[in-house]
Amino acid sequence: MPNGDSPASESPVMASVIDDLAWSEGRRRKALIVVLACLWAGAAPHWLGPVRGLLPAFGLTLMLGGYGFSTLRRGRSSAAVTSAAPSADGVVPAIDVLVAARDEEQVIARLVQAIAGLDYPADRLKLWVMDDGSQDRTPEILKQLSETHPFLQVRRRPRNAGGGKSGALNALLPQLQGDWLLVLDADAALTPDVLLRLQPQLNDSALGAVQLRKAVVGADSNWLTRSQALEMAFDAEMQLGRIAQGGIGELRGNGQLIRRQVLLDCGGFNEDTVTDDLDLSFRLLLAGQQVSVLWNPVVDEEPVMRWGALWRQRQRWAEGGLQRFLDYWPSLFSDRLSGRQQLDLIVFFLLQYGLPLATVGDVFGMIWWRQWPLLWPLSVSTLSLSALALWRSGRRSSEGPELPAASGWNLLVANTYLIHWFLVIPWVAVRMALRPKRLVWAKTVHAGLSVSRDRKSTRLNS
Repeated sequence: MPNGDSPASESPVMASVIDDLAWSEGRRRKALIVVLACLWAGAAPHWLGPVRGLLPAFGLTLMLGGYGFSTLRRGRSSAAVTSAAPSADGVVPAIDVLVAARDEEQVIARLVQAIAGLDYPADRLKLWVMDDGSQDRTPEILKQLSETHPFLQVRRRPRNAGGGKSGALNALLPQLQGDWLLVLDADAALTPDVLLRLQPQLNDSALGAVQLRKAVVGADSNWLTRSQALEMAFDAEMQLGRIAQGGIGELRGNGQLIRRQVLLDCGGFNEDTVTDDLDLSFRLLLAGQQVSVLWNPVVDEEPVMRWGALWRQRQRWAEGGLQRFLDYWPSLFSDRLSGRQQLDLIVFFLLQYGLPLATVGDVFGMIWWRQWPLLWPLSVSTLSLSALALWRSGRRSSEGPELPAASGWNLLVANTYLIHWFLVIPWVAVRMALRPKRLVWAKTVHAGLSVSRDRKSTRLNS
């Protein structure tokens, strides 16, 4: 939560957020219940026998698979995927760009130059960088840049100040006056016209937040980077479909714009979570705020280059994603959400978290009863859905870094790569259930990869 007084301190929205967070106690116990329930759901059908035991899997395949394919179809037909038109003449909203930087000497100067190159009125744009106890040349670089860029505001706090990235961003909130906040990672890159093109969204009073699609630079470096680029596109494709059929949209950290007063009313960034963006997505949802996801324009970011670093990053994402369900689940099934939104949450919770854990239970049941696995219909349906989504997103008109070609080989590798979630989710869930959590900022290391400024729209394999 932000330090100091804020306009949100007495608001009804803030009071409800406090009530929601009261359920964040006992995460280990709730994680254990989820783990045991999913393991039992995967193993119990074996007790019915090898034939009748398939009936639950076929039933779930029809429900979850059907909803997933419907989501993908609606995303393609949704008008939300199109690029925003240039804004009309008039006063544009003031925007504060927020960056929490720790040991970012490789990329921070490039980010400042990118903000300096934005086509936006100088008196309506500021860049706020919180140097979170950097131990490299980041403070020195920022000091030099602030002398030549008046829009750059640099603040510094001790490395052990607490709260991770959320704490660093919250420390900036009391000083901000902008209508909207644009949160960027230090490795981000934007086209100069991006903020002007977003004016229709920023002037839409129904929106509390906007998320740009994350586009991976240097995607053709190796199979791992190509898979990440297609994975980010796949994620955006599915989000567009979820929103189009009355589900929810989610923030993804880098490239998220949030209405400042809405954020204050929700209590700022949650410092008791490892993924501030995923947590804030639920708090916005419960506050009745819409989140829009755009395919174009995009925000560029670096891929993770090594498997070990990717594994650590995905553990953090998996933990934060599950953590928010554990924290907010009573409110998610209240009258604050529509029936369609609740259905959307149930389906994607089961696909993202329930299925990987149940698959482990299926393996245990297979060994105990000496039978063949029974969850294969749902697993096949899920992998088919991801393969189709990867193919469709890889062929979509895309600004920014080119997406890898939607060839059979790239799609096979990327879909196989996505199976790593079947390892990450059970490992993280069991760890959450058995070990106390120590919150640390496990940031992704940025190497300073070159970013091409040729941002023409391309269509692959059309």
